[in-house]
Amino acid sequence: MGGTSPGPTAALALKTPEIARRLLWDPSLGFGEGYMDGSIEPIEGSTIYDVLDVLILNLAEGGTHPAMQVGQGLRQVGRRLLDLNTAVRSRRNVAHHYDLNGTLYSLFLDADRQYSCAYFPTGEETLEEAQVLKKRHLASKLRLDRPDLEVLDIGCGWGGLALTLAGEYGARVTGLTLSEEQLAAARARAEAAGLADRVKFELMDYRAWNRPMDRIVSVGMFEHVGINHYTPFFRTVKDALKEDGVALIHAIGQTGGPATTNPWITKYIFPGGYSPAVSEVIPAIEKAGLWVTDLEILRLHYALTIRHWRERFAANRNAIKAIYDERFCRMFEFYLASSELAFRRWGHMNWQVQLAKKVDALPLTRDYMFETERAAAAQAAYPHDPPPSTGPREKVGQDAERAGD
Repeated sequence: MGGTSPGPTAALALKTPEIARRLLWDPSLGFGEGYMDGSIEPIEGSTIYDVLDVLILNLAEGGTHPAMQVGQGLRQVGRRLLDLNTAVRSRRNVAHHYDLNGTLYSLFLDADRQYSCAYFPTGEETLEEAQVLKKRHLASKLRLDRPDLEVLDIGCGWGGLALTLAGEYGARVTGLTLSEEQLAAARARAEAAGLADRVKFELMDYRAWNRPMDRIVSVGMFEHVGINHYTPFFRTVKDALKEDGVALIHAIGQTGGPATTNPWITKYIFPGGYSPAVSEVIPAIEKAGLWVTDLEILRLHYALTIRHWRERFAANRNAIKAIYDERFCRMFEFYLASSELAFRRWGHMNWQVQLAKKVDALPLTRDYMFETERAAAAQAAYPHDPPPSTGPREKVGQDAERAGD
């Protein structure tokens, strides 16, 4: 039971004396490793999710273990070395997670392989519905108000967003990835969809891009940039935008101010990864000389997303074990359970920041976002009808003149 209030319960067994010593001296790393090797085992009907839920609630109410405090302090001191993501190191970090067997991801993601936070307006949507709504939400903020706008997708994954922006919004998209596995899959998908003339995918670090674009989007990639590189990242975004361009960055964040990444996550899941507080991001944007034209915080959307992933992973566990082994399955179960709980209990969230070089690059209000989403929903519901028009984009100066009439 967590803290002083009634809450969830769970039970576990420590199978060896060694694991007790590891938990005493390095609980942040030792607990996950103990579950992976079977020396920590949930019992009495409990799951690893149940166990972690109780532990996280107790930490939230009762404070952290002294050994955890020491470890976190040391990581805080060395965080700039830990997050020194050069181009070579970034390529290696990406390969660690995203160049896994492609079948693995097809067994727990949606059909479009959206490996980022979905969008749940009610919380009752299916995973497929929520991922479609996520792409629609992103597109509305990109202000794709005319055909053939050139879009740069930094960290394009398996290409699902790029294909949607090209196929449904008439954009011309270039997707960048550091994963050879994702690159091959994305290119094959573009060919199969008949969009190879509108969508290109490149194995390229964002720092190598040198041509201005109308729009830039980046979803679930900023977590891998590293705190040393925030200002250079946004300067790269600014340099890659045309004068009236718009950028949209979507990433995981946390509400408690600057922190560090859990060492188990760093070692086994996302080396070089860090989910920043918004207070660490905004100063870098300001230094780069960009306008923050919109900022949205998505609460609990990722918890709902990961719950779907956990359930699908569990349903396909035997197939995944046949690809890898039991230890890999336990590693991924621990990753998914702890990640979901980070969003439910531990102050994690997602942020979406819209950026522009010019103060008048976008309309005065956010109405165009809602209108674009409504139009896309209507088109999806009645695909044979002509697409509804939200009207041509008008300059802010013209809007202001009308307002003064």
